[in-house]
Amino acid sequence: MTQNVLILPGDGIGKEIVAEAVKVLDVLKADFGLDITITNGNIGGAAYDADGHPYPPATQALAKEADAILLGAVGGYQYDDLPRELRPERGLLGIRADLELFSNLRPAILNKELADASSLKPEVVAGLDIMIVRELTGGIYFGEPRGIRILENGEKQGYNTLIYKESEIERIAHSAFKIAMKRDKRLCSVGKSNVLEVMELWDEVVERVGKQYPEVELSHMYVDNAAMQLVKEPKQFDVMVTGNMFGDILSDAAAMLTGSIGMLPSASLDANGKGMYEPIHGSAPDIEGKNIANPLATIMSLSMMLRYSLNQETLARKIDDAVERVLKEGKRTADIYVEGQAGTTLVSTSEMGDAVVSALKS
Repeated sequence: MTQNVLILPGDGIGKEIVAEAVKVLDVLKADFGLDITITNGNIGGAAYDADGHPYPPATQALAKEADAILLGAVGGYQYDDLPRELRPERGLLGIRADLELFSNLRPAILNKELADASSLKPEVVAGLDIMIVRELTGGIYFGEPRGIRILENGEKQGYNTLIYKESEIERIAHSAFKIAMKRDKRLCSVGKSNVLEVMELWDEVVERVGKQYPEVELSHMYVDNAAMQLVKEPKQFDVMVTGNMFGDILSDAAAMLTGSIGMLPSASLDANGKGMYEPIHGSAPDIEGKNIANPLATIMSLSMMLRYSLNQETLARKIDDAVERVLKEGKRTADIYVEGQAGTTLVSTSEMGDAVVSALKS
């Protein structure tokens, strides 16, 4: 059965990196029989420019019809003065909430060829393979009430609400435990229950769900300690599960262990496996149009799409193998290039995409 993939390039470097991923999709269709149709839409600043809203009705309709979504990035300096509800980031939050994409999977895997690009010593990060499971549609990013108000003395006060229901914690916990069962069967739940009541509930519910997965070794860690441990001894972790804001921060920290945030894909899944796939980096408007952004995270997001939403494990492995081959050949975009490293060549965004396509075909 033909499946529908929606492409949302977004803003900044989003268009450039998504273009390279589409090259890969085209090869999978033409040479390997991938039965998909590709639809294109707008989100973020591009959608605001075209339709006056970062997540317009046309995009909402396309998203609901799609079997999987590939997104580039959203945001740009030119939108900073817009009302908050019209800024590009609201489009990203909107589509996550609209499609109930509550489970965000962010792998941090260090390719051995990139050990020298990590900011940590190779012996600390060699063999790194962490999966961070981030709750994506609740927590402080969505909690109400929120806003900026004027106090009686005329001073402004900003306020947000960190809130989680039992059902929201239960479903992300189940997602994390199921992933842990397929890996090393170790799960670390990250929170801040020593000062936050909502995290007390988080720990209680995760413990309760954990009784249904007796093979998984469950531990708990405060988020400040988890951040320190990611730098000190990252290989102690297998799967980490945490709330929306903590996951946002920790996954970016884990990204740099791998050498570059440009190397990390992500998946955001609903309860039925429909997902949106995107690199975890931003729109990087400072390098937009320079053809220097790293497209590998976006290409590896395709691998996750094939694996989790399209049930194409064999093709997913082909992408993984092609990326590994290109790195072994020494091709590096600017973010993973180490000056003077023998056997490496600095390449552009499009050249890296072409290299992956060539590796797929050979």
